[in-house]
Amino acid sequence: MKRLVFLIGGAAVLALSACSNNNQDAVNNAELNQPAADDLNTLANDAAENAENQSANQPAVDENAAADVNVTTPTDAIENNVDAM
Repeated sequence: MKRLVFLIGGAAVLALSACSNNNQDAVNNAELNQPAADDLNTLANDAAENAENQSANQPAVDENAAADVNVTTPTDAIENNVDAM
């Protein structure tokens, strides 16, 4: 049993030693694919400005509008049909 444990442990050590964390090519590629902070700030400011313009162009909400709409309630037959699904 001890031999099996040492064999598995040795195999794990060999497998993990093959993994190197000094792969600078991967690090450099990841850094190249990231946008600059100034670009992100510009995009965030543009999005905020667009949202502000959209909210300014929308008509005011009438709180009494909901009372004017004809609301239909489902009948018992429809509710039972949905419950049966």
